[in-house]
Amino acid sequence: MSEAYDVAIIGCGPAGLQAGIHAARRKASTIVLGKPEKSALYHAHLENYFGLLGPKEGREVLEIGLEQVKRFGGEHRAEDVLKLEMREKHFLIELESGKIIKSLTLILAMGVSRRKKKIKGEREFLGKGVSYCVDCDGFFFHGLPVAVIGEESAAAHGALTLAKITDPVFLIAKELKISPALASQLRDSRVQVISGRPKEIVGKDEVEGLLLEDGTQLQVKGVFIEEGAKGALQLATTLGVSLDPQNMKYIQVDRSQRTNVPGVYAAGDICGPPFQVAKAVGEGCRAGLYAAEEAGKRRREGAL
Repeated sequence: MSEAYDVAIIGCGPAGLQAGIHAARRKASTIVLGKPEKSALYHAHLENYFGLLGPKEGREVLEIGLEQVKRFGGEHRAEDVLKLEMREKHFLIELESGKIIKSLTLILAMGVSRRKKKIKGEREFLGKGVSYCVDCDGFFFHGLPVAVIGEESAAAHGALTLAKITDPVFLIAKELKISPALASQLRDSRVQVISGRPKEIVGKDEVEGLLLEDGTQLQVKGVFIEEGAKGALQLATTLGVSLDPQNMKYIQVDRSQRTNVPGVYAAGDICGPPFQVAKAVGEGCRAGLYAAEEAGKRRREGAL
């Protein structure tokens, strides 16, 4: 049996934790999914926040926030989300452990990618064999050799998905940091895990290979860069959530943090600048309150 909740929050930063506090205080069954150390605040200091004499370690602030969620009745699971699916009146959430969670509403609070260091050739071959989304572009590489770069759940899940479409599939990781369930799936799959780091994506008009730091060159036609947890926008767009029309980088929401998809809310950096804790907390508050209210309506209608 799948576990069922009124409100599921993806993201364990300021926006997600504040949403969890308010949803739980509204007596909605609430779960926060994610790892606090993935939050941008975890390794930062906080000193420009109302009522707080800083500098305060971000890690400590997040730990307090997580305890508040639990104190008000919310739950926390330190797992990445691999997949989201929408049903008529609820959502299915696949975790890296393989477990499936049902929820009447969703709050997306995963922040934004701050990946700065790019692989040589990555920008030049974007759209010409380089992709950041297996779920979006994997089908186009049917029957072609491909490589996935990354050490965490997004990369492992992407490689497993590609193995159903094509062969060979190489997973490049210096050290895999994934759940036992994903590790077991990899061992039983056709995915070839290579310990190493990428140095350069090579080719002429399109990708023809991937050069590793040890000098090994893999002859591949596609390179998928899937670092960290499943990308916020990847998860959101699979549900049909609209992005801002100017640069297609952030999720569009109204004043209640509602997206265009009924039952889906978003808060924090994923909604765009300014990237400040004060903004994230305010948006998390609204998202938690309105998601709990919507979940109550759905439950009364017998959605779960």
